Amino acid sequence: MSYRSRLEARIARKTTKAIVDFGLIEDGDRVMVGLSGGKDSWTLLQILDVLRRHARIDFSLVAVTVDCGYAGFEHELIARTCEERGWECRIEHTRIVETMDDLLDPDDTACSLCARFRRGVLYRLSGEIGATKIALGHHADDVIETLLLNLFYAGTLKAMPARLVSDSGHHVVVRPLVYVREHETSAYAAECGLPATSCCCPACSDYRLKRRRIKRLLLDLERESPGVTGSMLRAGRADTLNDRSHLTCRGLRAR
Repeated sequence: MSYRSRLEARIARKTTKAIVDFGLIEDGDRVMVGLSGGKDSWTLLQILDVLRRHARIDFSLVAVTVDCGYAGFEHELIARTCEERGWECRIEHTRIVETMDDLLDPDDTACSLCARFRRGVLYRLSGEIGATKIALGHHADDVIETLLLNLFYAGTLKAMPARLVSDSGHHVVVRPLVYVREHETSAYAAECGLPATSCCCPACSDYRLKRRRIKRLLLDLERESPGVTGSMLRAGRADTLNDRSHLTCRGLRAR
């Protein structure tokens, strides 16, 4: 199997390892990729397409973008990019922005409520388009940062699971990039010429500020104690472990 670059080969190897380790994709799956338009979701869609074309198992991809209704969101750019690359894509226009103020609880942040709305839209659409898995573009740095954000701001010690079954049991959310670092998704999206866009939500600034603080903390810790980030990754991944005795995805390895 040939890759366009060493970076693509590295990301493909890490993604394949995550898929195998956590049983994220199986033969016959129709994987719905939550495509926000950011560098991470573009990387996820691109690398899954690369793996799909060379895997021993058959699975299909469909990208879904949830337009929350914020002014300036470049949904047309996302749709055009997918069309140019032959990727099936659906843009779902919603009125999430109009309902946020009425439903926001005092203990909630706008981002957390918006995320729940978008997750509900993805759950609904997965049934309409026959998706068996919902893939999200969270990477290794997201796992670490979420672990610390929950610890510092929510008083819980909880990370993002690589594989999550919804409470109803009808939906499976997977995160194939859990072994990939953020600097790799940034470089890969740029390498592939994928246009990173933002959600255009003005309320995201506070959440992003907290993220930036965590990033600076991690950088300082890594300078003082090289390897501390890897330790946190292992701690975060421990929260993703589940009973995988019945899950095998060995066929994803390249033909």
